[in-house]
Amino acid sequence: MNQKKNRKPRAHGMPSREQVLEFIQSSDTPAGKREIAKAFGLKGQEKIGLKRLLKDMAEEGLIDGKKTAYHRMGGVPKVTVLRIVEIDDGESVAEPENWNPDSGEKPPRLTIVESKGGRGGKRMPALKRGDRVLARTEESGKGWRAYPMKKLPARTEGLMGVVEIDKAGKAWLAPIDKKVRNSSPISDLNGSEDGELVLAEPAGKGPRSGVNVTEVVGDPLAPKSFSLIAIAKHGIPHVFPEAALEEAQRAATLPLSEDRREDLRDVPILAIDPADARDHDDAIWAEPDGEGGFDTIVAIADVSYYVRPGGALDREARKRGNSVYFPDRVVPMLPEVLSADACSLKHGQDRAAMACHLRVSAEGKVTSWRFTRAIVRLTHNIAYEDAQAAIDSGDASTELQNLWACWRALEKARHARDPLELELPERRVVLDDEGQIADIAVRERLDAHRVVEDFMIAANVAAAKALEAKTAPVVYRIHEPPSREKLIALRDYLATQDRKLALGQVVTPTLFNRFLKDVSDETERALLMEAVLRSQTQAYYGPNNAGHFGLALGSYAHFTSPIRRYSDLLVHRALVDAYGLEQPKPAKGLPDASGLSDRDRQDLQQITDAISTTERRAMEAERDTIDRYVAAYLAQHVGKTFQTRITGVQNFGFFATILNLGGDGLVPVSTLGREYYRYDEAAQALVGEDSGKRYDVAQKLELKLAEANPLTGALKFEPLDDESGNAERRGQQAAPREKGKSKQGNRGRPKNIRHQGRRRK
Repeated sequence: MNQKKNRKPRAHGMPSREQVLEFIQSSDTPAGKREIAKAFGLKGQEKIGLKRLLKDMAEEGLIDGKKTAYHRMGGVPKVTVLRIVEIDDGESVAEPENWNPDSGEKPPRLTIVESKGGRGGKRMPALKRGDRVLARTEESGKGWRAYPMKKLPARTEGLMGVVEIDKAGKAWLAPIDKKVRNSSPISDLNGSEDGELVLAEPAGKGPRSGVNVTEVVGDPLAPKSFSLIAIAKHGIPHVFPEAALEEAQRAATLPLSEDRREDLRDVPILAIDPADARDHDDAIWAEPDGEGGFDTIVAIADVSYYVRPGGALDREARKRGNSVYFPDRVVPMLPEVLSADACSLKHGQDRAAMACHLRVSAEGKVTSWRFTRAIVRLTHNIAYEDAQAAIDSGDASTELQNLWACWRALEKARHARDPLELELPERRVVLDDEGQIADIAVRERLDAHRVVEDFMIAANVAAAKALEAKTAPVVYRIHEPPSREKLIALRDYLATQDRKLALGQVVTPTLFNRFLKDVSDETERALLMEAVLRSQTQAYYGPNNAGHFGLALGSYAHFTSPIRRYSDLLVHRALVDAYGLEQPKPAKGLPDASGLSDRDRQDLQQITDAISTTERRAMEAERDTIDRYVAAYLAQHVGKTFQTRITGVQNFGFFATILNLGGDGLVPVSTLGREYYRYDEAAQALVGEDSGKRYDVAQKLELKLAEANPLTGALKFEPLDDESGNAERRGQQAAPREKGKSKQGNRGRPKNIRHQGRRRK
C-alpha cells in the first residue's frame, strides 16, 4: 500500500481524524477499516475505537462510511454533507459543510441535481438556503455536481427563533420549528433582548458552538410575524433585485397592438375570483352555439408578452417558481406593477390576454380549440359568493346563466371520466384591520368554485393537446398512479375494515370513488378518505407525459395561472412558438422574443424539477403559517374541550384536528392512562390490551386542549377524564407492570404521517 513520501502512519496507537483522512487520500487502493487498522497497527479494543471514529467521521461528512473517502483531485468526499448556500436561477448550489480553511482554497461550489422521484419513488423535500443534505458527488466537465441522498436535520437550530434569557443570565435561542426540541446557546446577542424574534447564524463549526444573532425581527406575536417566520425559515425570495424591478417597470408600459391581436373587447367576459383576490389570471365566457353545445372563451393574462426569456425579470420569476400566499400578504412571483396591475385582468380596462377558444358539445366534450393573442375588457370582477348568490336567487345575468349552463355540460364529461373525488377542507384565516385574527373557518365549497375549476381544466387539457399536435415542448402537470407499495399498504388497511382491494385489476380513480360512494356512515367514510389520500403520490411538473391520475386525464398542463406559476408561463411561450402567435416589436431594455428560449428547450427537465421544488416549498410555508395562526387563535382557549377527529396514529400517540377549524395536535399515549396500548400499524389504530378500547384514524372524540404554541404552530391535546381513566399526571410514577407485558410502544423509530390538506390539481 503506497503512502505519501516522508509520511508514514504510526506503528501503534489510535490515529487522529487528520491522520485517517491523510492516509485515505494518499492511498492508491480502496482504504477500508481493515486497511486502516493494519496501517496503524491497531489491535483489540483499538479496532473498536477505530470503528467508532470512522462512524463519527462518516456522520460528519468527512468520509463516505464505506471504503474510499475522497476523489483523487479537489478534496471533495464522494459522499459528504453539503450545505445549500444559494438558490440561483432555479438551481440549488451547495458547499461542503466540513471544509478546511487552512488549505488556502475556497470551498468548491456544487450544483444540486435533484431526482424527480418517479413512479413510486420518494422526492427530496423542498430545499432552501441553509439546508443540509447528504449527497453523492462527482466532478464532470460542467464542474462539481451533487446528487442528494437525504435531507439532514439542522446542525444548529439557530436560523430563526426567540431570545430567552434564563435566571442565570444566559441567553438561549428557542426554536420556532415544532420539529426541533432543543434551544441553542447564544454567543452574541447583537443588541437583541429577551422575548424578541431574531435571525441568527452558527457561531462556529461544532454543533455545541451556539449561534450569533444577526438580525432582530421584533415581537414574535405581532401581526404579520407568522408569515415573516415562514419566509425566513423556508428561504423564500421576497425582495426583487433592482434590475428585475426596472425591467418590470419598462414592461408595464408596453403598448397593445390592436392590429396584431384579436379584439375581444366587445365579448362580455368576466372573472370569478375569491373576494380577497390580489391578482386576476383568468376570465371566462360562454354562449349557446344553437346546436345544444357552447362556444366558450377562457381568457388568461398574457404574461409572456411582458416577461421575456433571458431577462432579469425572467430569471427572478424562475428562481421564485410561484407566488406564495399567506393570510396577511403575498410573496408574488412577479413585481406588483405587473402581478397586481398591468397583467391582472380588471373590469373595464384593456388587457393583453391569451385566449383559448373552445367548442363544447352538449355532452361536455371539447370538440375543438384554438389559441390567439387578444385584447380583452372585462365586464365584471365578481366574487365566488356573489356569483353563487345571484344564481341561487334567480337574479343572475345572462352571462352568468350561460356559464352555469355550459358548466353543467362540462360536469357530464367530468362524471363520465370519474376523477378522484376527495372532500378536502381548506382552512381560511380572517384578519381584522389591525392584522389580528378575527376568525378561522373552513372555506365553503360552492358550485361557483366548480364552475371556474372545470373551465380551467378544459383549457389546460386543450393547451397540452395543442402543443402535442405540433410536437412542441410541453410542461406537463403529472400525477402518477399510486405505487404498488402504497396499494399493498392500503389493501392491508382495508382488510382491517372488512373491505377488499384486488390488486390484479387496473387501478383507476373509479376504484377509490366506489369505496367512498358505497359508505353512508360519515365517520367511516372519512376514515376511508384518509386512507385513500395517504395512498396517493405527489403531483409534479415534467416534460415527459405520464398523465394525471387524480383528474383521470391522459394529457394535462398548467396554462391558466401565469401570474403566479412559472410552469404556466412556459406553456404560454410554447404556444406562441408552436402557433406563430404575435411576437412583440423590439422594445428598449427588453428581450425581443416572447416564445421559448434555447435554454427553455434544452434544460426543460432541470427547470421543471426546480419549479416542482419551489411549489413544495410554498406549500410547506403556507401550511406552517396557517398552523401558527390556528395555534395563536387557540392559545386563548387552552383548557377548553373541542370536538376533534383523529388524523394519524403512531405508537407514541395519535394526532387529532379540531372539526371545522383545523390545527393538528398530538395526544401522547402517556395521557391515555395506565393501560398498555398496542399499536396496530396495518389498521392505523391504538388498541387497549385489557379493555380493547381503540383509537382509529377518522374517529371523532372530545378532547381537551392542553397546549397551543403560536411560535411553532404545535398543539397538544389530552383526553377527558372519562376517556383516559386513571390518566397519569406529569411527573406521576406509573404503577409496576405485570410480568410478561411488553414495554409501551414499538422499539423501532416511528414513521412520520403528514396530514395533507388541500391538494393542488
